[in-house]
Amino acid sequence: MAATALTQRTLASLPEGVAIPSYDRSKLTVGIVHIGVGGFHRAHQAMYLDRLMNDGKAHDWAICGVGVLPGDARMRDVLTAQDGLYTLMLKCPDGTRRARVIGSITEFLLAPDDPEAVVEKMADAAVRIVSLTITEGGYNIHPVTGEFAAENPAVRADLEPGAIPRTVFGLVTEALRRRRARGIPPFTVMSCDNIQGNGDVARRCFTAFARLADAELAAWMEDAVAFPNSMVDRITPVTTDEDREAVARRFGVGDAWPVTCEPFAQWALEERFPQGRPPFEDVGVQVVADVEPYELMKLRLLNAGHQALGYFGYLGGYRYVHEAATDPAIAAFLLDYMDIEATPTLRPVPGVDLGLYKRTLVERFANPEVRDTLARLCAESSDRIPKWVLPVVRERLARGGEVIRAAAVVASWARYAEGVDESGAPIAIVDRLKDRLSAIARTQRGRPTAFIDNRELFGDLADDRRFVEPYLHALESLHTRGALATVRELAERGTPA
Repeated sequence: MAATALTQRTLASLPEGVAIPSYDRSKLTVGIVHIGVGGFHRAHQAMYLDRLMNDGKAHDWAICGVGVLPGDARMRDVLTAQDGLYTLMLKCPDGTRRARVIGSITEFLLAPDDPEAVVEKMADAAVRIVSLTITEGGYNIHPVTGEFAAENPAVRADLEPGAIPRTVFGLVTEALRRRRARGIPPFTVMSCDNIQGNGDVARRCFTAFARLADAELAAWMEDAVAFPNSMVDRITPVTTDEDREAVARRFGVGDAWPVTCEPFAQWALEERFPQGRPPFEDVGVQVVADVEPYELMKLRLLNAGHQALGYFGYLGGYRYVHEAATDPAIAAFLLDYMDIEATPTLRPVPGVDLGLYKRTLVERFANPEVRDTLARLCAESSDRIPKWVLPVVRERLARGGEVIRAAAVVASWARYAEGVDESGAPIAIVDRLKDRLSAIARTQRGRPTAFIDNRELFGDLADDRRFVEPYLHALESLHTRGALATVRELAERGTPA
């Protein structure tokens, strides 16, 4: 049986095994503009809204997606052809699959084609939230100083008199300027990116941009615009041709860009929405006064844990996350990192059993059905390691704790950055700094501290022997004995007496 092309018109004719929106999408109105529509947004925020809509709620909170990069044209084309619909396929560990068509995205605009349309959509009084998944690197932050990088050429171009906004900063700031001029209350800016204090970071970056353009507008933004923090979690691999074929074969849906993910999902969201918000708590979102304990837990256990197994696993010959997570030595090393070095840096997390959370993480990583790639975990390391692993290092050093495992994670990244695996095959590194970092990494066999001497990424860590000594030991072992032997040695250390 041929798959049915997914559109609003064909929804009712999809096979019975596919859940479809129970609400009338023609009666939805846009209340959220989301910038950065990728797999994660569609598996997470858009999914939560779809749940609410199926319960008869939040029908005035539909999403208008926005792409700010030329490459987002493909997402625009697919979603436009499918009337904003897409299939979310859950991959359960026992091999079962569940499929639901998500209907909460009703529009999509591409800023490079029509920035004015994007600005005016955000300036519309009906829009009360502008949400973001623009990746860690999208906030234009200097990796060491943490300040907004005003020298970025794209930012400078947006600041030219009369410039048509092209960056996310220019687009959002211009929309806020128009709302202020028209007497319309400002929307809430809701970051859903994996950055500690993501709302605080968004506030700092957007107001820094505004200050460069209009100091009075920046002052108003600091006072009037809410930037709630949030913690988001759902493992969402990049969609493959195999996924598209599986959706067509198993469920009879012809979807050009479905999303696959694990069954688990979590969202902790700070209660700061002056213009209102959907009732997210009705579908399992933890709406809390302080997100920091939840985000630290996730960033330093899940995200940093991904880094802990990613480079060792890839260098050791594995290519999928579940392969690395089921290697006994890697699993033991991962748990030791989480128990011994990461957990002591966390605050109490209300309502969460940390021991169970960590065991669940290892089980989630080991899900063979998700088929998440190690290459995905190892991408954009220059954005991720400084935000997820190095804060653990610095906090442990400040308290006099050991950093043997975190230092080894950094060493595994340095070895991976050389761009050649242990069999001599090239590694396709994905990182905005790949050329510079790979050039440095290829010198480290002769100058072992070369990689961590990069103060833009590591600050003064190369001056602290408590970090440098375990880093150098791990790096030498990676060069002479290989990744799996190195991680076995680390796993055998166990818990310090």
